[in-house]
Amino acid sequence: MTTVYTSDIFNSHVTPPGHPERVDRLHAVRAALEGIEGLDHREAPVGAEADIERCHPQRYIDRVRAAIPDDGWVSLDGDTHVTAGSWDAAIRGVGANVAAVEAVLTGDTKNAFVACRPPGHHAERETAMGFCLFGNVAIAAQRALDEVDRVAIIDFDVHHGNGTQDLVWNEERVLFASTHQMPLYPGTGAPDERGAHDNVVNVPLNPGTGGAAMRQAYEGLVLPAVRAFAPEMILISAGFDAHANDPLANLMWTEDDFTWVTRAICDLADDVAGGRVVSTLEGGYDLDALGASAAAHVRVLNERGG
Repeated sequence: MTTVYTSDIFNSHVTPPGHPERVDRLHAVRAALEGIEGLDHREAPVGAEADIERCHPQRYIDRVRAAIPDDGWVSLDGDTHVTAGSWDAAIRGVGANVAAVEAVLTGDTKNAFVACRPPGHHAERETAMGFCLFGNVAIAAQRALDEVDRVAIIDFDVHHGNGTQDLVWNEERVLFASTHQMPLYPGTGAPDERGAHDNVVNVPLNPGTGGAAMRQAYEGLVLPAVRAFAPEMILISAGFDAHANDPLANLMWTEDDFTWVTRAICDLADDVAGGRVVSTLEGGYDLDALGASAAAHVRVLNERGG
């Protein structure tokens, strides 16, 4: 059984008309998950500012909060906008990720999926960007480190998780491993970006890369690196915009590829981390592909969560 954390509050983060990171994304994911029996659905709790401070300084937190308007939109950059409900959505996303980690650490559940928005993996220490306000997964990793010695983050979003990389760059207890299209926004993620403690593994994929080459990348580079690190928990930045139908990128993955990579990560987690996995929604902008791919991902988690 997989525990799913989500909330209607995430729909209060409303982006401008035509923006790809929109309320309908979460509707698509939640509708797709309704077809999976046995999920343990839980309300995402409100996060504590102390948890946000694990990765972001108070001056940045205050700056984001001060930018929230009473009505309309405020643009933090050309892609990242906030409305009246954005603060509540963002801090509940942090709370959901922390709660998911705590539930897995205590054995309350074996694995979890957090269906939240706004996403988080582009948010740097003091910079909101790429639709993201706070580094949800990096924050979750820091919470896990209260209880364990090593955590791995695997990011298969089509865009490089520059924010997560920034937030864990100096953290020798966290391994960050990412596959992503290159060239593509945000322009980071070259193989020579290794982290302060050789704790970053970037595996760029050429535009047009399909499932076969992706599997080779995981089997040859990502999974061996994570296995060698021997994490006690694996966190996943689960972006589904590597799908062939996604409008923002040019990889050629299918739902079967998301099934495969999820199964491979879970197999590894069973071997080295007691099966402890927490996955968090990042990108994915074709609604049909997003729903189908998220369902494929969670279906595997649910099979392994018994």
